[in-house]
Amino acid sequence: MPITTPTRRGLLAGGGALATTLAAPAVHAAGYPNQPIRLIVPFPPGGTVDVTARLVMGKVAELLGGNVIIDSAPGAGGNVGTQRVARATPDGYTLLFTAPNHTINPSLTPNSGFDPERDFIPVSLVAQIAELLIAPRAAPFTTFADFVTHARANPGKLTYSSAGIGSHPHVTMELMLKRLGLEVLHVPYRGAAPAFTDLVAGRVQLKLDSLATSAASLAEGSIRALAIASKERSPKLPDVPTIAEHGLPGFEGILWMGVVAPAGTPAEAIAALSRALMAAARDPEVMARLDRSGVEPVGTTPEEFRAIIAREIPLWRQVIRDANIRPE
Repeated sequence: MPITTPTRRGLLAGGGALATTLAAPAVHAAGYPNQPIRLIVPFPPGGTVDVTARLVMGKVAELLGGNVIIDSAPGAGGNVGTQRVARATPDGYTLLFTAPNHTINPSLTPNSGFDPERDFIPVSLVAQIAELLIAPRAAPFTTFADFVTHARANPGKLTYSSAGIGSHPHVTMELMLKRLGLEVLHVPYRGAAPAFTDLVAGRVQLKLDSLATSAASLAEGSIRALAIASKERSPKLPDVPTIAEHGLPGFEGILWMGVVAPAGTPAEAIAALSRALMAAARDPEVMARLDRSGVEPVGTTPEEFRAIIAREIPLWRQVIRDANIRPE
């Protein structure tokens, strides 16, 4: 499937947003869709969420026999792009490729400009990746149990980095620390890259990261994986225990990625999109390419995705209150 990236002039004319058209060779079918679909990704290009969106939606465009325009609209921790979709015409032609910021931001910033349940219809959770607790090679502990022992003996002396206040790794880490009864200082960065760089350099001792971004450093031995925040051990890291194995049964920290539409979007459009997204997530080529990136394809029904969103909203609200997390 050809991927066409606009020229620099086209980017400037569009207000700086990066838009990529995923064009399918198939003939348009009668009914929906009968015009290009615009998918807003509220994060910068090149990250795990953006790459996953482009891969999955390329297959969706092929399945629907139409075009999907990928439009990057980063800013305010995902709020800029999310607000844009919340205000869009609910006709099935403007969608949002979102992540846990969707359930975190309304509690972090009450004036975020959207309600994750009232203003959107879930379409499908298409992929996910478990958070991995990592430490630099020089950290004063080598296992998760050693970390807990060291942190209890040295309250407030260890530090962990994150991509920023209210990011998914931040709130997930605070949830874990709360349940373990540990005090570790949060050091927020402006983005995941500098947070990871300082972790590798030993300037901070801990970070929740994804296998997609930490795999190379794990392979070269500059960092250690202490535990993974998934229900079961990862086949890619079979010797790394889950956090749940260390006295926190049921604990998960999952960076999910899914599609939602503006409230009021016609049911037939939601149904068509949901079928296409589930099929795309199960496509062998898509599955293989996601797996190489450490991303797990899922593909849920709208109802299953709605249940996940409804469960996370009160969870993150409580974590934000308990940890007294305030936006920058």
